[in-house]
Amino acid sequence: MRDVRVDRCDAGRGGVGERFKRQRRDEFEQLKQLKQQLEQLEFVLDAADADGEPDLGRAGFFRQLDFGELVMRETNLASVDFRALGCQVRLVVTDEDHLDACRYLLELDLAEVDEACSRFREDSELVALDGADGRTVPLSPLLSEALAVALRAAKLTGGDVDPTVGSAMAAIGYDREFELVERDGEPVRLEVRPVPGWRTVQLDREYGTVTMPAGTRLDLGATAKAWAADRAAAMLAVASGCGVLVSLGGDTAVAGPAPAGGWLIRVQDVTGHPDEAPVGSHTMVAIQGGGLATSGTSARRWRRGGQELHHIVDPRTGLPAQTPWRTVTVAAGTCTDANTASTAAMLRGRGAFEWLSELRLPARLVATDGTVHTTPGWPREVATGAAA
Repeated sequence: MRDVRVDRCDAGRGGVGERFKRQRRDEFEQLKQLKQQLEQLEFVLDAADADGEPDLGRAGFFRQLDFGELVMRETNLASVDFRALGCQVRLVVTDEDHLDACRYLLELDLAEVDEACSRFREDSELVALDGADGRTVPLSPLLSEALAVALRAAKLTGGDVDPTVGSAMAAIGYDREFELVERDGEPVRLEVRPVPGWRTVQLDREYGTVTMPAGTRLDLGATAKAWAADRAAAMLAVASGCGVLVSLGGDTAVAGPAPAGGWLIRVQDVTGHPDEAPVGSHTMVAIQGGGLATSGTSARRWRRGGQELHHIVDPRTGLPAQTPWRTVTVAAGTCTDANTASTAAMLRGRGAFEWLSELRLPARLVATDGTVHTTPGWPREVATGAAA
């Protein structure tokens, strides 16, 4: 099963073309079956100590990774870009023969994640929970896992990353895909109103149900893309037997054999295509495994009545967070952990540097004045090279 390949041939030559189409259909069916098997795997890490409570003071609580040696080299990577989940998707593989099949499988997987977890689709399973009115309702295995990941992130961060911010997001104007959010609109009334809180969400993984107070609206945006990148990269690496990088809006996960010297990734203030000139502060790093994620206020900003707003909401106030950081980038053993830590760091203000250092997480924090701070473990910064 690991040696599934899409052979390159002239698809326009009569019988050869038909055989090529049949071969692709058969291989895609094999990959779909493998995907169903892989969905049984559990990608949610056990985040609790023996007593069931997280210990944020223990160094290494988040799973960590080692940075690879950063080298400038020629690579034979194959990549493709498209859009899904309201963001730019980049898929890179170390064997070009697997690119087409991996893209097909990735698009299929992300479509299922969107249908389950989107806050902006009226037909999504997540939006359907808005009408639960306090009742216990069943969840699909996919949404159950996504919600478990979100609640784990809340527990790890002491509630800094909280999935019950859905109503607060809508109140400040982020109530649709960001591309559709009006950049300069009428004033909105901003009121300090704490969100319901993640502890009010009762998820029963055994029976596949959830119970929330009436009026609670969930937003899985702080974890869902990173989690989707993790599970997709792992799945595609198993299916293809090659190295895979999946980036969803800059939340990057890698799996399988890394290219020589590691995966070279550009870190910057505003997510952009690797072939385009970077915007703002940037650097290049190489990772051998795990994930890398950046949280910040530079990319998703809008104005209401002349007031600047952004999408990182403080659960304690229900308003955009007041933070000294423009962006925070973290590397960890999974993209989910990296994004959880980077988002929490934005909310922890000046204390973020010490917090990340205690967790032994390599991180790069860019202050609003452009000053760059790096925690122990972040590699020497290099401004040249080609990103994956």
